[in-house]
Amino acid sequence: MQRDDEAVSPVIATVLLLAITVLLSSMVFVMMASTLDNVEKAEPQGKVSVRALSNGYHVISITSLDQSLDPLKVEWSIVNQTGQSVTEHSGTVDDSDVYGTVGTNISFHDRDAGWSVTKGDYFVLDCGSLGCNTGSHYFQLVDKGSDSVLANIRLPVIES
Repeated sequence: MQRDDEAVSPVIATVLLLAITVLLSSMVFVMMASTLDNVEKAEPQGKVSVRALSNGYHVISITSLDQSLDPLKVEWSIVNQTGQSVTEHSGTVDDSDVYGTVGTNISFHDRDAGWSVTKGDYFVLDCGSLGCNTGSHYFQLVDKGSDSVLANIRLPVIES
């Protein structure tokens, strides 16, 4: 009589290996599925600086921003807070009369030309024409994707 030294046939070994692989893969998927359900983007955090020029213009620069933002979802407004708060001028960054324009009352300049709002981008306001060089005006910048206020700066800026 011949004796067979193989303990398990190759077919059964292959089936067992496949079963173990499928079991391990499904366990990893079940563990990771709960983390994939709650994908929320954090609210953007940023800082801006403002500089008043002698000709009545104000330059509002984004000095830090932790994520790039879609210009369609970033709104700007100039609010007069003398007495009741009244929004005098508003719009989105991507407005054709604001985005990349020169010589208008308000303009947004995308420094990296990446069609996004990022660090280094800036607004130029003609406060003489807009009337925000007197009283108690504020320039507000809001990300509508998360409804978070990125900037709320008092105008006019008084340089010391």
